[in-house]
Amino acid sequence: MEFKKCARCGSFFLSDNEVCPKCLPKDKCDISKLTNYINNNNITDFTIANLSQNTGITLKNINRYLNSNSIPKINL
Repeated sequence: MEFKKCARCGSFFLSDNEVCPKCLPKDKCDISKLTNYINNNNITDFTIANLSQNTGITLKNINRYLNSNSIPKINL
């Protein structure tokens, strides 16, 4: 395990994850919300800003999920 800074809240913690144990459920909820939004709207071309506005998830977190391949591949 490594001593890391949480990518979501900024607190320090020991783990192999990029977010602390307190933020992990929030990340899972956001990823589920994004995946459901993408699947239920059958949209293939939209912007990250549009995703953020329609789901309430911050741009920072959406970019982080995209970079870590946590959500399905989409055309942005």
